[in-house]
Amino acid sequence: MPVRGTLLIAALVGSLAGCAAVPGHITWPAGDSTSAPETRPATPPTPALSPSPTRAALTAPEAARALRTWVSAYNATLKKPKWWWQNARLDALFIEGALHEGVLERNHEDFGRKPGHKPIALTGAPVIYLPRPEKQPSAGDWFIAQATYKDTKGRARPHVLAFFRSPGQAFRLAVATPLHWGRRMPKPLLDADGHVTDMDDDLATAVAEEYQNFWNHEKKEGASGYRLAKDSFSRKAFPAVYKGLYVRFARHGSIFGFRTADGGSFLLFALLNNDKSVNQVLSEALLVPQGSRTIQELGANWFS
Repeated sequence: MPVRGTLLIAALVGSLAGCAAVPGHITWPAGDSTSAPETRPATPPTPALSPSPTRAALTAPEAARALRTWVSAYNATLKKPKWWWQNARLDALFIEGALHEGVLERNHEDFGRKPGHKPIALTGAPVIYLPRPEKQPSAGDWFIAQATYKDTKGRARPHVLAFFRSPGQAFRLAVATPLHWGRRMPKPLLDADGHVTDMDDDLATAVAEEYQNFWNHEKKEGASGYRLAKDSFSRKAFPAVYKGLYVRFARHGSIFGFRTADGGSFLLFALLNNDKSVNQVLSEALLVPQGSRTIQELGANWFS
């Protein structure tokens, strides 16, 4: 998708509890170079956003089933010996930052560490967030899900995930992160028809670039005008990670988010290292209150 606002219709499987929209564009990885024994095929760039009248509209129940189908496939894959070396298995499950998480399992093996991915057991009904059918890109369909399951330490936590599928293909995970303890998804601003109000694309890009700038520079602040909250995970982690362990982020992935009921903004995206030598992915769930330049961190997940 090009950088454009995208209306979403909020659909909760179970009970209504929030909505989401994707203002950013999906920047598909093009021929990631890894240490795999085989060459990963390049993913073609996403065509421009346009109505897709020939495709059947994705519904909330279908998206919920797709989430559960993906979870089943994910759990089955984790049982396969050295699944992280099998590019076909990675490509069937992941794209963008999530794809790199699979690749990074190879590093875990090289350093004698146990796999970082754990089986998922969903608790309760997921919340599904869908765009209006005419707002889906010609390249395929996407949705956002909020689901509760155990984190890597075995504690049940709400997670937020974004999925995409090309025509005729299964949904794949693009980005996911657990929410921090005590944090929750903000209430969205809905239009008269129940659709989420479009994101501010300039704000979304500036905030994502500010996070990238923060991690990439000793100064920790950029020229965007936005600032990370002092109690954010990134501010706390920076001193420990930067010295001897940190490698610069090369780009951010697609920005998912929505306008909140109070006029603020929620954002979900992943920061990625250089594709040719990726060794870490940082997924962020962020909130910028209305009229504020302070970025509050609702969730974050470091995979390295």
